[in-house]
Amino acid sequence: MRGIYLATVLLLGFFVVKGDATECVPRSFGTDRIVCVCNATYCDSTPETQVPENGNFYWYVSSRGGLRMSLSTLQATNSCQNSNSTVLDIDTSKRYQTIFGYGAAFTDSAGINIGNLSQATQDQLMRAYYDPVIGSGYLLGRVPIGGTDFSTRSYTYDDVPNDVSLRNFSLAPEDYNYKIPYIKRALELNPNVKFVSCAWSAPPWMKTNDRINGFGFLRTDSYQIYVNYLLKFLDAYASQGIEMWGISTGNEPLDALAPQERINTMGWTPGTMGNWIANNLGPSLEKSVHNKTLILAMEDQRILLPWFIELLYQNKAAEKYTAGISVHWYLDFLVPANVLDRTHNAFPNKFILLTEASAGSGLEFPKVILGSWDRGQRYILSIIEYMNNWSIGWLDWNLALNSEGGPNWINNFVDASIIVNAETDEFYKQPTYYAVKHFSRFVDRGSVRVFITDSNDVKSTAFVTPNKEVVVVLYNNRNEPTNVTLRDPNKEPVCLELPADSMNTIIYAL
Repeated sequence: MRGIYLATVLLLGFFVVKGDATECVPRSFGTDRIVCVCNATYCDSTPETQVPENGNFYWYVSSRGGLRMSLSTLQATNSCQNSNSTVLDIDTSKRYQTIFGYGAAFTDSAGINIGNLSQATQDQLMRAYYDPVIGSGYLLGRVPIGGTDFSTRSYTYDDVPNDVSLRNFSLAPEDYNYKIPYIKRALELNPNVKFVSCAWSAPPWMKTNDRINGFGFLRTDSYQIYVNYLLKFLDAYASQGIEMWGISTGNEPLDALAPQERINTMGWTPGTMGNWIANNLGPSLEKSVHNKTLILAMEDQRILLPWFIELLYQNKAAEKYTAGISVHWYLDFLVPANVLDRTHNAFPNKFILLTEASAGSGLEFPKVILGSWDRGQRYILSIIEYMNNWSIGWLDWNLALNSEGGPNWINNFVDASIIVNAETDEFYKQPTYYAVKHFSRFVDRGSVRVFITDSNDVKSTAFVTPNKEVVVVLYNNRNEPTNVTLRDPNKEPVCLELPADSMNTIIYAL
């Protein structure tokens, strides 16, 4: 297949040099269902490259047909002849948000699955995500504060009722066994990785319903006690050499409005969240040794935008103390992406960050579909959409799960970008893994989104990196090859035939 695409490129007038990549070892689980298999001694990787010489560019392709980060080094010419080409205009002088990074979550379940592999295979998996040269170059990690549904039990860091002095506060065995070791390994691979923390619930005895889940809110007499609890978490992780770049107000607070909700949750309204931030979290964090840790508000579905934030920021002190707004993707199909624009336009000094996405959630079955290209397509289209609507990054959910999509203490299984097969000491990179990598490997922290036109057939976004590279990410939505011309007024046009249903990253010098 690859030879056919490169021959087509030659006909369009390019000089082709094959990339020196470590290729995917594919395994098929059905039509259009290909994973890349990694083990203790082998894993596909992306080669290190220099900024392309003027007139040259790199082209990375992943496709439904089986390509995975296939690299070609090409030379642009003025021989773009195809009148049926989709033309995408790029203007690097029109600049938007600065990108902070991409990543995933260090859940208990992820740590359990990674720990079930041999040490050598564990190292391969962590490099696949956090190595900045051969891996995905992740720059972000999400750290749960206490347990989530992706734990094997329900717990917080102080489950002793009415312990208002928090004398019994302590990190859990899960932190030492399943989170901290892999967080430290990520930092070893790249010291620039930043972490955002999030609690799913306060200890039940601080809540109105005395439960980890269900219809429960933080009691007003526990507002400061809960802040003290969060500060103790920050202290405990800092003592392990892990500083938190950000802390959110709590995971999906509107889940608590469903009385039978099984997921660990704690409810907030915009008003109560505002009061807690203004009077407790904000001032206490500011006075603490963690005063550089940023507060991210909302941490829920974008269907709440912009009204939740508008109501929250009626409390001006709460607005002052928060740096950004964290969003999840699960109900994105209910509202258009322009709610992100409206939120940005109303509060341009607050960043937007997508902090959780996963396929196989809710009523979606089966939970894990090995090699699902359609799920990879959903990921890359979501990332393009969020980048084009002011998000500074995009975080996947669990780093790794098993073939069931767990473990999960309430059986709320989902899919993951890496699936672990502990019996064979190997793991599978899914199409969703490559969807994120088409961004994370090339769009460095400090990159700035720039203007590019779009079409229904070819979805697009573009960036200028700190290394003065232009990075263009395209998804060919068509089930047939599509001719595309990238037209930058400062460069010769770039003509490509994108494979059917393909993810594409194109890089050239500014």
